[in-house]
Amino acid sequence: MKYNNDVEAVDAFVEKFKLLKQEIARVIVGQDEVVTNTLISIFSQGHVLLVGVPGLAKTLLVNTIGEVLGLSYNRIQFTPDLMPSDIIGTEILDEHRKFKFIKGPVFSNIILADEINRTPPKTQAALLEAMQEKAVTVAGNRYKLDTPFFVLATQNPIEQEGTYPLPEAQLDRFMFNLVLDYPSFTEEMDVVRRTTTGIITEARKVLDGDEIAFFQQLVRKLPVADNVLEYAVGLVAKTRKGTLAAHPWADQYLNWGAGPRASQYLIIGAKAHAASRGKYSPDIEDVKAVALPILRHRIVRNYKAEAEGVTVDRFIAEIMG
Repeated sequence: MKYNNDVEAVDAFVEKFKLLKQEIARVIVGQDEVVTNTLISIFSQGHVLLVGVPGLAKTLLVNTIGEVLGLSYNRIQFTPDLMPSDIIGTEILDEHRKFKFIKGPVFSNIILADEINRTPPKTQAALLEAMQEKAVTVAGNRYKLDTPFFVLATQNPIEQEGTYPLPEAQLDRFMFNLVLDYPSFTEEMDVVRRTTTGIITEARKVLDGDEIAFFQQLVRKLPVADNVLEYAVGLVAKTRKGTLAAHPWADQYLNWGAGPRASQYLIIGAKAHAASRGKYSPDIEDVKAVALPILRHRIVRNYKAEAEGVTVDRFIAEIMG
């Protein structure tokens, strides 16, 4: 994989990005925005939280992404009795009476944390170190995870019974919060047609781990103008009630706003969004394109907002103007 310069590499990235989406579309019907943002998150070295009711092909999506990226993946079904050791692994005594570490399913390139909010916070927190540090610590020993490493967690709507809200610290580790909606009538017709014939469509591999790592570094190298940086940081500052930069709606409708990690993700997400469209530097429109799924889970409304029907999505649209 040799390119004469970064401009040539960005042009190649555009073609690879298109190919990835085409291959995924052979298996996944619709959900174009979700697929695009999931790929942007991967090339930004981020993680994704998918929120939606069962049956919307969340598991099929991660399996397909694993295939087109040529990466290994593991599915962890989160249940109320799941323990942290079931995720990260545990030490056992071998036949020589020495402790031996048995790796858990977290040791893979892509982790599907299925229904992550069905397990208690203690087990949810087992993913924290893995998501942030790309490593786990067991009995004082630190083990590096495979690279690239990407967590795609699915979550049922919080109002359903038998769920545990994710701790704020864990939510903040996710770059995107993507909401899956029901397919349109035409899309659902296509889904039913494809899945009731016995014909299995498989996606082909487009990239490998080394190429993914290269493009992840390429995205980070994109330059950012000061006005774009100021817009991103200013947008996050508008969510912080009680500060000079706070938007009037923040003081009126929020308990608290987004932290510095949101600003970081806005810039890296804007870079990936720009690169995927053949732009060599992001602009304010690229920041706006990724702002909603980045800010959505970092803003907490108060009772007044709930009473007046001011949703988080509506608040974000308001502060973006």
